[in-house]
Amino acid sequence: MARQGVARRGLIVQGLAMRPRKLRPILNSVFGLTLGGFALTLLSVGGAPSPAAAFGGMGFGHMGGFGGGMGVGRSMGPSMRAPVTTPRRGTGTYIARPPGGTKGNNGNGDGNRWPPRHPVIGHPIIVPIPGGGTPPVANIPPTPPPNGTAGLNGGGGGGGGAGGGMPPRGERRFVPDEVITAFAANTTPQAIEQLARRHNLTQLETINLPLLGTTIYRWRINGRRPVGDLVGAIEDERIVASVQPNYLFTLQEDAAKVPLTGQSYAEQYVLGKLDVEQAHRVATGKNIAIALIDSEIDVKNPNLDGVIVKNFDALGGDDKPHQHGTAMAGAIAAHGKIVGIAPGAQLLAARAFDEDHDSKAKSSAIYKSLQWAADNDARVVNMSFAGPADPTLHRLLAAAADKGVVLIAAAGNAGPGSPPLYPGADPNVIAVTATDSGDAIFAMANRGNYIAVAAPGVDILALAPGEALQLTTGTSVATAHVSGLAALLLECKPSLKPADIRAMLAGTAKPLGSGAKLVNALRAVMSLNAEASGKDGGAEAKQ
Repeated sequence: MARQGVARRGLIVQGLAMRPRKLRPILNSVFGLTLGGFALTLLSVGGAPSPAAAFGGMGFGHMGGFGGGMGVGRSMGPSMRAPVTTPRRGTGTYIARPPGGTKGNNGNGDGNRWPPRHPVIGHPIIVPIPGGGTPPVANIPPTPPPNGTAGLNGGGGGGGGAGGGMPPRGERRFVPDEVITAFAANTTPQAIEQLARRHNLTQLETINLPLLGTTIYRWRINGRRPVGDLVGAIEDERIVASVQPNYLFTLQEDAAKVPLTGQSYAEQYVLGKLDVEQAHRVATGKNIAIALIDSEIDVKNPNLDGVIVKNFDALGGDDKPHQHGTAMAGAIAAHGKIVGIAPGAQLLAARAFDEDHDSKAKSSAIYKSLQWAADNDARVVNMSFAGPADPTLHRLLAAAADKGVVLIAAAGNAGPGSPPLYPGADPNVIAVTATDSGDAIFAMANRGNYIAVAAPGVDILALAPGEALQLTTGTSVATAHVSGLAALLLECKPSLKPADIRAMLAGTAKPLGSGAKLVNALRAVMSLNAEASGKDGGAEAKQ
């Protein structure tokens, strides 16, 4: 019995001695797989551009994983999400990057920024790790995918997010503590509220824009953070369709002139220069609605009696009449001692420029004014202002042009070396430069191929508040003259499209030595009248 006991203990001891040797390969394999999975988690989340890059270029792309085939890391388009893999029993999990990346100018992900600068919105993607262990998965509430954003930011795909809204390097013409956003269709108010809390934003207003089929939000940025930084952060959010600064635009009058007392009404050289009086025998712009997006107009001026049929205030509050808005209204449609180009037109007056703040307008005020003009069936929109390129304004202008609205804007007064200014440089807009009484281009006018035509705009006798007169100079008043001329053409042929108006203005204009083309009211309307009657235009003008 003693010998058997000793033998049994020896077997036990021998078994204990042998068991580690048998288990060692198994334990080593399990430990290696677990350690490898943990290292992959750290590399994926901690800053490697991709698992493939983290593993020296081979990665998982050659195995149908992250880099190639239908792997998790491959974008599946704007309306598809990578499937969520349910972990098998006994298998570990970790959170991988969402498909497609984070941002791009057209909404496509670049696949490079990870981790994102802000919490990921949407379902996490679960990828099994061999070797066991179950790291916790963050409890992130899902939000709707950005459906329908292609119409807002020109594209989709990737992992969602807005693009194209970052201000160009060096651009400072925007409100320093505001930002404008639009959200993907079906985004809930709760999701918008969460975004505002994450980024410390205060909602200032919402603006419904049926022209775009969307609503935009204007926010105040709290904490004195740079606008560009915030735009970059918000455009990573999956519910955001577009985000941009609230840009600033300036009225294009060269310099304020002291109202004149000894000036004669007969010194309206624009009438003779453009053969306006003869053109009025054919058309006066009767009942053509022209929207004037500008500063406050002196509606009590007798030269504007009955001209302004509707008013809109994009800013709110009372304001006194301003010299710029009053001058533009008179240049278009005055019918007293001062005669406008289209004295029979009806003005839709939209106040967007704040006279107490250097006569500037925010993008948001211009959006509202342009939408109001479209809602009230404006045939022409006069925009005697200029500023930076604005992606939302571009989309609004394109939508208005598609509805048949003729858009006319100032080329700008920033000088020959200036880059193009907007909205004049927008392809949907007729840009106007200014000339003097000798047909020379205004020295401070912008130059560029985007400028369609020229009109008198130097030392123009114009209306001022309180029945006074002023001399005004700039591409602003030149723009007003062309808007009036467009109304004459529309009276003659209401079916004209914006492209027809552009072609007719340029085709009947007088070529100048500078390369510009000076419009002529008589030739423009007579070309239409002759086309309709089959008669010679010159003979009809004499009648």
